[in-house]
Amino acid sequence: MPPLDDGNDSQTMNHITLRSALATLACALLHGLALAQPAASCPPAAAAPSAEQVQQGLRDAQDRGFLWRLRKAGHTSYLYGTVHVAKLAWVYPGATVAAALQASDTVALELDVLDPDVQQRMAQGTAATHDTALPTELQQRLNRQAAAECVPLQALAGYQPEMQIAALTSLVGRRDGLDPAYGIDIFLAGWARGSKKPVVSLETPELQLGALKGATRAETLEFVDSALAEMESGRAAPTLQRIAQVWADGDLATLARYEDWCDCVKTPADRAAMARLLDARNPALADRIAALHAGGQRVFAAVGSLHMAGPLALPALMAQRGFQVEAVAFPRR
Repeated sequence: MPPLDDGNDSQTMNHITLRSALATLACALLHGLALAQPAASCPPAAAAPSAEQVQQGLRDAQDRGFLWRLRKAGHTSYLYGTVHVAKLAWVYPGATVAAALQASDTVALELDVLDPDVQQRMAQGTAATHDTALPTELQQRLNRQAAAECVPLQALAGYQPEMQIAALTSLVGRRDGLDPAYGIDIFLAGWARGSKKPVVSLETPELQLGALKGATRAETLEFVDSALAEMESGRAAPTLQRIAQVWADGDLATLARYEDWCDCVKTPADRAAMARLLDARNPALADRIAALHAGGQRVFAAVGSLHMAGPLALPALMAQRGFQVEAVAFPRR
């Protein structure tokens, strides 16, 4: 796997743009879903780093995740596999990823979650309706999990069941330092703004929400039951931790065997949800990245790492669209 060699200085991002991104992250923390309650059993609340922590983070930054160089029509773009739940130390990009960002004209994310229009449309699309209420037994189980994660019930009540489950699932790793407030996509959206680079969404909020929702009422209930069973059994947190660590280690071979070890694709509803969330979306994501590149832009396209594995993995789809696709090696740690 060749190293990054586009003629740009492989240095970490400058302090101004990094602080801008972290200021955006701090703003996101204030609007986060989960507010830790004043109880010893609650996970620690996410916090914005101090100036000293920023300096230390810059010094200790390592390349993490998965990076590919995409060449076509005389210029280069990048495809980067992210993780939506991470540790604070991981938001600082290493030299190779930082150089790829600096070499790009546009940052393209699944969704630009800092775009007010995206936020408004997401709020509208996730709102609960009269026909989405859960049966009493399922609702009681969900309430218990919300209490265990110190999430006020009123913070979840206005959302559809799939969205409530997605929120709770993303929070189960906080006792291990994993928090959606430190998601790599949020950092990239903030960094791009600080660097005065355009940010574009590869998808629409409506498409993402449609992929998350069950096709039928029965499918929704089965999905909720299965996800709650994972949390109740204690399996959800270790699975999330392993997924995050696979990303941090850049372990593509283990990522490719995701279904073998995640213990999370056990029912027809699980498999249908995975197909909607990954395989069904990947061709359109690839088309959008290809179109941005064809318009002359050097694109840094950042998409969740699970989109990089499986029969419709994005690197393979980009190759099918005529790109020369090369995995970029990170320096040995």
